[in-house]
Amino acid sequence: MHERSLPASPNWYCSRCSDVSSGGLLGVGAKNIIYLIEASASSCRVVGELVGHKDLVSGFSFCQHAGQSHICVSSSNDGSVRFWDSDNKALIRENAAHQVTVHWSPVDKNLVVSGDEKGIVVCHWYHTGDTTSFFPEPRTIFCLTCSPHTWSTVAVGYKDGMIVLIDVSKKGEVMHRLRGHDDEIHSLTWSPLASEDILYGRLEDSEGKQCAVPKGCYLASGSKDQTVRIWSSAKGKGVMTLKLPYVKKRGSAVDPGVKERLWLHVHWPKGRPTQLVSSCFSGELVMWDLTRTGKQRWTLFGTSSEGQNHSRIIFNLSSVHLQDDRELLISTSMDREIKCWDLASLDCCWTLPTLGGFVYALTFSPVGAGCLALGVGDNMIRVWNTLTTQNQYDTRSFWQGIKSKVTALAWHPKKEGSLSFGTDDGKVGIYDVFSNKPPQISSSYHRKTVYTLAWGPPVPPMSFGAAGGKPSCCLYSCAGEGVILQHDPTKLSGEASDIDKLIRDTNDIKHKLSPHTDLSWKPDGKVVAIGNEDGCIDVYQAPSLKLLCSIQQHHKIINTLRWHHDHSSLPELHCLLASGSSNATVFIHDLHSVIENPPESPVVLTEPYRRLCGHTAKITGMAWSPHHDARLVTVSYDGTAQVWDVLQEEALSNYRGHVGYLLCVDWSPVDPDVIWTGGKDFTLQEWRVSKQEFTKPPKGKKMVDLREKKKANPKAKKKKASGPGGAVPVETNGEPVTGGQKALTGQELSGEDEEDEVSSTNSPVPPPGNRAENNYLNLLKKKKPRSMLPVSTSMDHRPKEDLLQDCINLASVKYSNGETESAMETFEHIHLGLFSDRQALYRMLEAEEEGHVEAGHYDSVVYLRLWSGDLEGALQLATEKGELSDHLLSVAPMAGFEVWSRTVEAFVKQLCLQEQYLKAASHLLSINKLYEAVDLLRSHKLYREAIALVKARLPADEPVLTELYTCWAATLEKDGHFSAAAKCYLAAGASFDAAKVIARKNDVSSLRTAANLARISGEVALAQSLALRCAKDLAAALDWVKAQEVLSPQESLLVHRLHLGVAELLAAMLADSQVSSQPCVSSHPWASRGERHVSIQDRVRDVWERQFGVSQKSAGHRGAGALLQELKSVESPTPTANIPLRQVQRPFFGVYTVCFQIYVAVTGAIVPFIHTLFFFHSSGDVSVCSRKHPKTLHHTETEAKAAADSLQAFVHYQHLYEHWWSNAIQIQNGCSRSAVDSSPGDEVKDKVVNGGVSEEGVCPATRLDKLDFDASLLLSEQHAACQATQRSVIEIQERLAAMVLQHSRAQGPQLDSGEKEPDTPTQISNSQGSVHSDLKIKISLPVLLVIMLLYANEQLHSVSSQMYPHPDVVECCLVLLHLSKASPSVSESLQQEAKDLLRKYGTNPSVLKASQRFLT
Repeated sequence: MHERSLPASPNWYCSRCSDVSSGGLLGVGAKNIIYLIEASASSCRVVGELVGHKDLVSGFSFCQHAGQSHICVSSSNDGSVRFWDSDNKALIRENAAHQVTVHWSPVDKNLVVSGDEKGIVVCHWYHTGDTTSFFPEPRTIFCLTCSPHTWSTVAVGYKDGMIVLIDVSKKGEVMHRLRGHDDEIHSLTWSPLASEDILYGRLEDSEGKQCAVPKGCYLASGSKDQTVRIWSSAKGKGVMTLKLPYVKKRGSAVDPGVKERLWLHVHWPKGRPTQLVSSCFSGELVMWDLTRTGKQRWTLFGTSSEGQNHSRIIFNLSSVHLQDDRELLISTSMDREIKCWDLASLDCCWTLPTLGGFVYALTFSPVGAGCLALGVGDNMIRVWNTLTTQNQYDTRSFWQGIKSKVTALAWHPKKEGSLSFGTDDGKVGIYDVFSNKPPQISSSYHRKTVYTLAWGPPVPPMSFGAAGGKPSCCLYSCAGEGVILQHDPTKLSGEASDIDKLIRDTNDIKHKLSPHTDLSWKPDGKVVAIGNEDGCIDVYQAPSLKLLCSIQQHHKIINTLRWHHDHSSLPELHCLLASGSSNATVFIHDLHSVIENPPESPVVLTEPYRRLCGHTAKITGMAWSPHHDARLVTVSYDGTAQVWDVLQEEALSNYRGHVGYLLCVDWSPVDPDVIWTGGKDFTLQEWRVSKQEFTKPPKGKKMVDLREKKKANPKAKKKKASGPGGAVPVETNGEPVTGGQKALTGQELSGEDEEDEVSSTNSPVPPPGNRAENNYLNLLKKKKPRSMLPVSTSMDHRPKEDLLQDCINLASVKYSNGETESAMETFEHIHLGLFSDRQALYRMLEAEEEGHVEAGHYDSVVYLRLWSGDLEGALQLATEKGELSDHLLSVAPMAGFEVWSRTVEAFVKQLCLQEQYLKAASHLLSINKLYEAVDLLRSHKLYREAIALVKARLPADEPVLTELYTCWAATLEKDGHFSAAAKCYLAAGASFDAAKVIARKNDVSSLRTAANLARISGEVALAQSLALRCAKDLAAALDWVKAQEVLSPQESLLVHRLHLGVAELLAAMLADSQVSSQPCVSSHPWASRGERHVSIQDRVRDVWERQFGVSQKSAGHRGAGALLQELKSVESPTPTANIPLRQVQRPFFGVYTVCFQIYVAVTGAIVPFIHTLFFFHSSGDVSVCSRKHPKTLHHTETEAKAAADSLQAFVHYQHLYEHWWSNAIQIQNGCSRSAVDSSPGDEVKDKVVNGGVSEEGVCPATRLDKLDFDASLLLSEQHAACQATQRSVIEIQERLAAMVLQHSRAQGPQLDSGEKEPDTPTQISNSQGSVHSDLKIKISLPVLLVIMLLYANEQLHSVSSQMYPHPDVVECCLVLLHLSKASPSVSESLQQEAKDLLRKYGTNPSVLKASQRFLT
């Protein structure tokens, strides 16, 4: 269909995106199209395209088998694998499998293997259409290749440097994992020889010299780690490593960043098993000789002459063996060139340039025949010598000074090689294509894309000056902002002039000129045609640019203008002007009469000379044939190029070889039958008019097909900056595929004819301004704000007749000397106040205010008053409506301090209602109301901010600061934030409160901190109290070390440290005797057991002397008397009959609670150090602490003996129960009681009676052993009498309390208001006092009962205070009598003594019931 063409650039960063068939047909994936190129040793030619993929082509491979060499397969990012017939350019089959690389097996003609970034390998069977999937490794696949010797072996390269050999016949079983590379695997290739013996004479692996040659095949790999490795597939290991050489270019150093841009492709040519081809750092090709040793193993391609190598990295290599026995290697590169190499000579045979962007402009040089310039969207200019016979693709690329798309070109009409260019970023420059110099760049930039460049005669001011000082030809540029600039080509550094100024001055134009979109100078330079955005074409006469005529035939933006050439045989044709716009119709204008006989005033033309209809979308370019008269070619967004006979208005030929819309066209200057076109498909195509099948543009079916293709090919999603597997960017020629190219012509900025733009696309790059894109942009737009002037705005949307009448009314008012000004006061004309005087404006604003008030838009009313100058009224209204804002507050000082202060206070109230308290306080500060701001913050509990404000602005002794700290502390304490509250109290100087609040948490760490705080701040009494509480809790947890540490800082607590020391020693004794099972958290070394014969008194005396410095010789506060007196003063209350001690340790339940009462003679036998030492457990239980076999203590003092007897009694009491419980298995389960509660006597008696511990409960065959302790000590008649008295008094107390309560309830109304009914009997029984017999007042019955109750309580206290604690004697009697029934260990005398005590003191009903069996 076309003669020659430049295809799109092959896709980058793909491991196999090109391949050559056995017949020499090269397939290259570029964008979403596969271009088929016929390659020979001398030339190449694009013969077709495979169109169908919707996204980038990522892999391509030919079938290399005879009979199927025309079949090929491709993979794409659109998620499909497609089979093609390259002869018919048709699709055979499509498989939906998201694959990134593909290879047709050289062994099996039906097997195609593909892989994707997830690590899935798929086998496609061409003859059946079946697929099989494998998942050998969970890694990202970069490349794969099928073995040329074994159909089932496939090598897979991964992103992380791993290579895996799999067997597809065994469900993808992994044969070998080849590890050695440490970066991405770019390429894999198999040796053409099916053995591994060729390299065994020189391999680095010495094992190969000693063993037999294995069966297998070599595999070569190229990686980003800059190495090529040769692998043995038989042994599964590397046998050779080749490191890429740095090849210095002449006159340049090695770029240190080349590694980052490296793509290392390897290719093993057929028939050359010892030679391997690989790419290198900067586009070089290297031939490796695998049999050679030493450093120089490689040979560089293209050394015979300069400029043969690629200039950038190479992506793909493929080779073909032609019928003339020449072997060719074809390479694709980032430099957008496809090169063919002769493997015999290593020289380049030919180079095919490719394009990496839209072809925006093309133009033939009027001086150099056949020299074609291309402006491309890949930021480069190509200049192609189309008439060269030796190299039919003789092109040069120009990129210096160009940073964006080249959108406009124009050759100098007389100076050969001078090419001007315009870019997408508004730059204008001039290249000398015959030199290597960088371009000249104009210092005047356009703000938007340059659409058109044209050379023409100079106009003022550039045309002024001497004949030798002014240029003969100037450069004119038209850009997207609608401005045409005139540049002096001899001084581009000077400022360019805007021709609009000349047009205004010459034609005395006062109104605004329409933005310009195109211009065209008549070849003779006499007139210039300028197209505008409103569709009007103005023709001006040079050099003054006098307006000759205005052509008003188009109604849409003018895209292109072209004058007929002036060398035709008919002079009347010289004045034909062709114009194309966005309405798809081409108009031809005959301006002969206007030009030859210029009118005095401009002429308006409304009818064209000829009308060319046929295109179905906007016109983007056109060119007159230099070989014919009145023959025109046009290109359009409908994707076709149309040749017209203008005079006959006849369509001659239609070219449809492009995919997508066209942007530029030019007629060959040497061949009348050849036309060149370029468009959005990244291609430039040469075609012959006479060989086209169609004569007219597509009317219906073609447009329908194009629309269907567009629907089937939606806009591709933007890819991330990564390619297959997310590692490298898959680019189409260096441009994002989905980004598209910015359109060249003005209509693409206007947004008109969107449906035409959509109609002609068939690639993933949609035309700019398409409907889907516009809809997406519309969604991103914010909602339009409410109008401040809705009344006048709404009146501007009335019917057209009313709007036209408004113009008449306004003109009448402005030019009528006040006669009709009253008309402006009516409501119908109120909106015209915007265009009249100030009074009319005020009336309009008043009407607008009324409308806003009715609608409730008070903020708008405020702004209208503000604009009209009524600042105080605006602030007053905003205050009333709660619409004050920061902006209004900022302008309030303009109305005076009083207004401003009042406004601030009102704004503060408004902010408080909105709960913006910090902002409100800040505004109060602005009017110097600091205390009010602090009160505001405090009232809303923003104490932190209030304190910061006070400390920053007020003195340190400010009373309000203390108040803030105290209030904040109370709030924090209430919320449970004790630490923060303590800091507040400390800041306020209330250290006592700080310590108390920390101690509220009542854990060890809090108590310790509180004690230290109190000690540091001088609160000695509080510090002692808190330290004792903390030490008590630590001792309860058996953490003796920390307990001593808490007390050690305070010297006054020495006696308590002594107390803790004795408790620790006794606890250690219990642990040694296994009485206690509770583990000790920490203890001192001196608390260890020590020698067995050392008595407890000796150990205590030794510890006190060594550790605490307390001895017989101590005096002062360390003396024995002082310490005893101090300990007595803080002694715990003495247990009373109402609160008897819990006396039994319960090892069965693991409760370790001890009561110590020891009289220790510290000074020998002279001075008794007497005190009761208590150790409390959290449960409150109390039990005896002693060894199982305590040492008998000898005492000389009566009081000491009484205390020792008490302690000995509790020890025997424990042994009594141990003896009873020793055979508990033989007794009923109900008798396994192991503790006594707060009334142990009564409870145990109840258990003895009701709990089943009877004679029947004891096994008759089992007898208990003899008692190993003196039980007579338990049967103390003195203590029995005291305990009986206590029980009697308690009973009297309970009865009296009940009588008082009953009487109080009966006499309730007679009670005084100050009297309070007692809640419980214990409240009365616990009170103490003395009774006076000589009372002079009348005593009522309740008062008498209370007095009797107090007297009984006092007697009870006096009796019990003279006795040391002793186990319940009645209870012990019962237990001994029970034991006597089951064991002879209880003597008859002991039994009789127990019975006597029971008869005498067992008066309690429960005791009487329990003792009947023993006393009868």
